[in-house]
Amino acid sequence: MIVTRGGWFRRSPAPPWALCVVALLLAVIVVDHRSLSWWMVVGAVFAPLAALVTLRAYPLISLATCAVTSLASGLAIHDSVPVWSAALGAALFMTSLLAGRRAPQPLPALAVLAVAAVLGIVHGLITGGGWGTGLLMLALVVALPWALGRIVRQQDQLVMMSAEQARLQERARIARDMHDTLGHELSLLALRAGALEMAPGLDERHRAAATELRCGAGTATRRLAEIITVLRDGAPAPLEPVNDRIEELVERARQAGVTVSLDRDGGEGLPPGVDRAAHRVVQEALTNAMKHAPTAPVRVRVSTTDGTTTVTVTNPLPPGLRRGPGSNAGLAGLRERVRLAGGAISAGPRGEQFELVAVLPHRGES
Repeated sequence: MIVTRGGWFRRSPAPPWALCVVALLLAVIVVDHRSLSWWMVVGAVFAPLAALVTLRAYPLISLATCAVTSLASGLAIHDSVPVWSAALGAALFMTSLLAGRRAPQPLPALAVLAVAAVLGIVHGLITGGGWGTGLLMLALVVALPWALGRIVRQQDQLVMMSAEQARLQERARIARDMHDTLGHELSLLALRAGALEMAPGLDERHRAAATELRCGAGTATRRLAEIITVLRDGAPAPLEPVNDRIEELVERARQAGVTVSLDRDGGEGLPPGVDRAAHRVVQEALTNAMKHAPTAPVRVRVSTTDGTTTVTVTNPLPPGLRRGPGSNAGLAGLRERVRLAGGAISAGPRGEQFELVAVLPHRGES
């Protein structure tokens, strides 16, 4: 029979290598059958097979079969260890190991092993001997490999959990990057549409189209905020454009119609981590300013003194200003980015203007 990915081996209760090993061990038992009666040979061959068959659907029954077989084989061993007993013990060891890997809960399996041990002791007391070898076989070829299988199962689960955590973190990074970049561009699009809507000499048909474009950009921003709320994981560092500089960010905002000024005082050649964090601070501040105060001028100041870069973004708060759409996801991500950079951030009204200040220590970066 040719084995394929969708063939019998894929549906078998044990891995192909385990089936081959057990088959070889059972063949050894059949060859070394001279010291056994026929019914003992049948039991020694079919008991491991029954344990393998029930392994996938009923791992507890498979473990119980191995336990009973180990006790019975111990009773059949007297002054020496025959070849068949070693082969049978190896087959039971392999099956018990696989049963331990498949056992979802340890307590039922421990109960089965305890009952088997009690039965072995009771049988020894009744018959007057032979129980010590059976208990030794139970411990070495059933209990020990089952415990090893449980350890392997837990390690596999840890690997799967690590992979799942990495997947969730990557999804959160993508979500944060969507908010940081796409949300910023949508805000610029809405601002450009608003400027076009207010342009003099525009006929009503084009003005209505500009209005629809501005409303559509606002709706897309809200939908994006809803998606980010679902996808955010809470702790990953956001992705950043590698070659995007603060000057380019400010220039794009100017092209979109924002009155923005940039002052830099010793802020050139920042360490990479500080530069990315400062870029994020300016990006989020400009996005919020365009969203909540689109007509207000924005001032950006980046200063570096004594190994610390301070980014300050301010804009006036017009009286009666109504907040634009948003979920504060960007500001929450910004706080996390600054925290991961070892800095501190504050944001809120300061008199008649809104001020965002981020202090970013260089922390020995070069």
